Amino acid sequence: MWNDVIDLREFYAHRLGRTVQRIIRHELRRMWPDVRGQRVLGIGFPTPYLGIFREEAERVIAAMPAGQGVMHWPVGERGLTMLNDDADLPLPDLSVDRVLLIHALECSEQVRPMLREVWRVLADSGRLMVIAPNRRGLWARADSTPMGHGRPYSRGQLSQLLKENMFMPNETSRALFVPPINLRVVQGPAAAWEKMGKRLFPGAAGVIMTEATKQMYAATIAAEPRHKRAMQTAPKRTESLNRFPRSHK
Repeated sequence: MWNDVIDLREFYAHRLGRTVQRIIRHELRRMWPDVRGQRVLGIGFPTPYLGIFREEAERVIAAMPAGQGVMHWPVGERGLTMLNDDADLPLPDLSVDRVLLIHALECSEQVRPMLREVWRVLADSGRLMVIAPNRRGLWARADSTPMGHGRPYSRGQLSQLLKENMFMPNETSRALFVPPINLRVVQGPAAAWEKMGKRLFPGAAGVIMTEATKQMYAATIAAEPRHKRAMQTAPKRTESLNRFPRSHK
């Protein structure tokens, strides 16, 4: 079951959500230090993380599943979000260079079709980053957070799922060792929690972050989307779904 977009927005507006955003952003930036001139697509609820790429990426866009709902992003600017079906991205084949999947894999009831759609739109040299709740972590048991909903994964389960859907895992990292407790005394030393957790208790991380590349030998399964959906934009303006909209800096 998908998290509601309003609940996700409210989570990231509070202290605990801001801590999560800061920690995952830091690790994401470490794994993807340079996206200059590339086209970046976020699927699920990626907007708290896409902002770090907008200054250098050629284009950035967020796809939000219908079961979750969509919200306007960026605030005060032309919209760069679109509403889509789990297994139907209204984008051309080979049209993006990086795909960030967050608050998505654990919620979807169409995991394999969704991953195959990602495979279709991803360029031959593109990279996929999957961020999913860790089955062994405390966050997967915290119902008050988005990580406490849906199906969590172990590192092995996530890697196997990617391999079965034509992706080759390259690097796996873990993040979010700070406890899911919304208290300043706990959230304050978040950096110390991360440093200590990675060194002493790597299996207790809140999320698993796995980067994967596309396996080319399986290209015969790629298919066109079943139908096209409208993109959310500013009033009185529409974008063609035959081209990836540019990010405005």
